[in-house]
Amino acid sequence: MERGADMKPDEMTQGLHLPVLLHEAVAGLAIRPDGVYVDGTFGRGGHSRQILAALGPEGRLLALDRDPEAVAAGQAWARESADARFGIVHARFSALDRVLDEHGVGRIDGLLLDLGISSPQVDDPRRGFSFSGDGPLDMRMDPTEGVSAYEWLMQASVEQITEVLKRDGDERFAFPIAKEIAARRDQTDGQGIQTTRQLADLVAGVIRRRQKNSAKNPATRTFQALRIHTNDEGGELARILNIALSRLKPSGRLAVISFHSNEDRVVKQFIARHAGRDAERHPVTGAWLAEPLLKSVGRWLPGEAEQAVNPRARSAILRVAERLPAAVH
Repeated sequence: MERGADMKPDEMTQGLHLPVLLHEAVAGLAIRPDGVYVDGTFGRGGHSRQILAALGPEGRLLALDRDPEAVAAGQAWARESADARFGIVHARFSALDRVLDEHGVGRIDGLLLDLGISSPQVDDPRRGFSFSGDGPLDMRMDPTEGVSAYEWLMQASVEQITEVLKRDGDERFAFPIAKEIAARRDQTDGQGIQTTRQLADLVAGVIRRRQKNSAKNPATRTFQALRIHTNDEGGELARILNIALSRLKPSGRLAVISFHSNEDRVVKQFIARHAGRDAERHPVTGAWLAEPLLKSVGRWLPGEAEQAVNPRARSAILRVAERLPAAVH
């Protein structure tokens, strides 16, 4: 995986973490050389570097990330590159309004979001995102705030766990998994499931008793659901989409890369709703009752070549929308 904050600027995107749909996403932003852009999910800087390469000397890029390790990598990059066009802030992307105000920025020309988790997060057992290693059941993108997955599982009811596994993981065995988690909590004098390996083994035991053959690891959906819930990823996405609508300049672009169907559905429906396709028409004139605010630019999937080099790209979907000039005040 990536080596972190000791990398030189030209090394930021080298290593095993590869930005997904890199060229398509940046091309979708239709970079203006003197524009102001936001990379809402810096990660290790792959998309940010590409945006900076397209910007002119008067352009500006502001990056955000809620992961302190990603921010440290970005700060190291900023120091070594001494690129005055670039700045990075430790913040959730739902804090974009505040961040822009603090940096004296009004409207922006483009916003890029690469949702999900990065390879450095997945590969560090201490972060608790993956069932491939063994570490504390944390799953927080920012370990300095909020409640860990372990802490939530210790106090959540069977009904609450079931709801999260169904909603955020589409887990068909949500109820028996939730019951087993609660039972394990009772059997261990309140210690519960403390590590990723313990959770993965528990889920595998539940599912394999009911489903003998599975192409993917049985714990995949449970880990996804707990990560999404722990980080309020659904709420974060809903908030940033609305912020984008108010902050994009006329003809400004929104580019969102999602990695599972629920995320993509939210983005797709948001664009459709504000593009007018889901709005009602006047029963007599046929005119839109609400003026469209967005125009869908397109949808992209990774090609076979990218998927071969970067398996993480397989489930990625990029959607791009453009802010319409009408009704921008």
